[in-house]
Amino acid sequence: MASSSSIKRPIKTEMERFEPFFNKQLKSKIPLLSIITNYILRRKGKQMRPMLVFLSAKLTGTISESTYVAATLIELLHTATLIHDDVVDETYQRRGFFSINALWKSKIAVLVGDYFLSKGLMLALDTNQIGTLKVVSTAVKEMAEGELLQIEKSRKLDITEEVYYQIITKKTATLIAACTTAGAYSVDAADDKREMMNQFGTYLGIAFQIKDDLFDYEKNDLIGKPTGNDIREKKMTLPLIYVLNNCEVKERKRILSIIRRYHKNDKKVAEVIEFVRQNGGIEYTHRKMIEYKNKALEILEKFEDSEAKQSLKELVVFTTERKK
Repeated sequence: MASSSSIKRPIKTEMERFEPFFNKQLKSKIPLLSIITNYILRRKGKQMRPMLVFLSAKLTGTISESTYVAATLIELLHTATLIHDDVVDETYQRRGFFSINALWKSKIAVLVGDYFLSKGLMLALDTNQIGTLKVVSTAVKEMAEGELLQIEKSRKLDITEEVYYQIITKKTATLIAACTTAGAYSVDAADDKREMMNQFGTYLGIAFQIKDDLFDYEKNDLIGKPTGNDIREKKMTLPLIYVLNNCEVKERKRILSIIRRYHKNDKKVAEVIEFVRQNGGIEYTHRKMIEYKNKALEILEKFEDSEAKQSLKELVVFTTERKK
């Protein structure tokens, strides 16, 4: 399986230049804001979203200053949504680090999220990147709708497979599609190429989220057992939806009753996980993930061979074979 460094190879120079470009957008004369911003910048992850923007731009044209703006805009708005999500979910850790609301309380976290959001909007307006701003703003709207839809369904526990795909498309895939579309937009790619990159990003995003949902039911390398976190939060994901749609009515009622009443009980959560594993939920979900992986790869085959194309193919494979 390819590493993130090999995937990044065709855009290594661009990614090195992107970091100071991005950091520059967050300069502030307010000391508290500077401290929090520096904390956020120090704990950044693999930078998958900027990578997708630059690789998509290189696949469909020649990287320009607009590409740096597009990558920065997406990273700013995405960071804002993560900060706000941590407040809403009362999450106090993210990727092993304390969240902003854990260290500086919710009021400050919300204001910092608003600051990142406003900086993204201002950057797009100052550089006249209205098309890219529309792409990213639409993604943020869809993400909010997806979160609200999932909250509604977790209360009723009546989610279908169709609604599941609707949720993960809105929550996850739309942002990844925004990255790939914005990359194509930044190099003035033709409409048909923009549309292909949007579809590619959507398929990649769906495969990514299905993989994430599988982790809940598969053994974790760190603790040696499935986490069951989605069940504890009463989130209905594909492995569970599949088995509930294909079991006896009596069993369905029993499992739903456990999720409603005992979702905080480790023993009961383990019982639901085992039920899913014994009734083909993992195998079915894995097949669906591979379907979307192959759909994403099929779209890439419509483009001429290049280093960027090869890296995007490796990224698709990495997404579906990663261990965390």
